[in-house]
Amino acid sequence: MLDDVDQRLISALRHDARASLSDLALLLGVSRTTIRSRIERLKATGEVLGFSVVLKDDAQRDAVRGMMMIGIEGRGADRVIRHLNGFPQVRAVHTTNGRWDLIVEIGTTTLEDLDHVLSKIRRLDGVLNSETNLLLSTRKSA
Repeated sequence: MLDDVDQRLISALRHDARASLSDLALLLGVSRTTIRSRIERLKATGEVLGFSVVLKDDAQRDAVRGMMMIGIEGRGADRVIRHLNGFPQVRAVHTTNGRWDLIVEIGTTTLEDLDHVLSKIRRLDGVLNSETNLLLSTRKSA
């Protein structure tokens, strides 16, 4: 179970995973040793799986964003997911348990580019049907 210090530490690491132990200790009002041991424990228990780099290109907003819900024919989900992961416009692929088998986040620079990507995805072997919604604005993001 994560306590308040763990929650605040995770929040600080989400903001800047490269922050020094000293800076984190000062921010959270605990010792460097506490920060070091908390990070090691969070990694050991699997709460923290790793740290990543966010590139400038990754942080830039796509001009056109959409969510494509996909119905898969038979047991072809793994094959379709492999193909989707090869599209540079695909930002994320989520499996679901509702009406749709997959929800795919797509980002492009123009509506024409989005239309082209959607057409290619719809033609993938195993894609039975789909529905796409444009994202107009984001009120909260992780």
